[in-house]
Amino acid sequence: MSQKVVLIGAGNVATQLGLTLSNAGHSIGMVISKTSKSATILAKKLNCHHSTNLNNIPSDTNIIIIAVNDDAIEKVAKKIKHKNALVVHTSGTIEIGVLKKYLKNCGVLYPLQTFSKDAAIDVTFTPFLIEGNSKKNTTTLTNFTKSISKYIVLADSKKRKQIHLAAVFACNFSNYMYSIANTILKKEKLDISILSALIEETTKKAIKGNPELQQTGPARRNDKITLKTHINLLKKNKDYQHIYKTLSLSIEKKYKK
Repeated sequence: MSQKVVLIGAGNVATQLGLTLSNAGHSIGMVISKTSKSATILAKKLNCHHSTNLNNIPSDTNIIIIAVNDDAIEKVAKKIKHKNALVVHTSGTIEIGVLKKYLKNCGVLYPLQTFSKDAAIDVTFTPFLIEGNSKKNTTTLTNFTKSISKYIVLADSKKRKQIHLAAVFACNFSNYMYSIANTILKKEKLDISILSALIEETTKKAIKGNPELQQTGPARRNDKITLKTHINLLKKNKDYQHIYKTLSLSIEKKYKK
């Protein structure tokens, strides 16, 4: 069933969800953002109205999606006066209780994916963690999400926080490691693509099996000579050296017999 949706926010998540929902046949009635520029840019992509005023939410709206920074979610929720729409946020860590304080119908629609404005992504198999403040709202949110994804997980705030924490380690931290690797390679005029086969195989093994059993490297085998060599190579960058030492020590402790 097609829903009439309003997006609050115009960043990465709002952009990709808006495009995905529109392609799935839902009607995006309006984009609301704190700046007219960002609202206008996304509204043009979605061929809909835009505003900077939460009081302008159309009266026939069914679902309002709050896709803003975590620290702004409650501020936005306070200002929503629409009485009938189901209002959801997209955060992995903010509890549903933040919305319950101000809204009769509310929930959480958290896509377990990394988004950027300019990189189109098929979310058909992206896990969506959902939670509603009532059985009816959970059902509505489930059916709504089924229109864009085949992977739906009912998760309360406690479980969602743990999943988000795991995601930070698996995605955000690992990407920062790629960034460090890229910096090291650039100094030798090398491209990070030289690591592509290694990264792909590591990821494939981690997903298919137990990552703990797949650990390799100098820290895993307690190769003191290689560890010392690497630490010396990083002596001009104390931050990277600290990260290397900390991670290596953690691995050594975990696999110490």
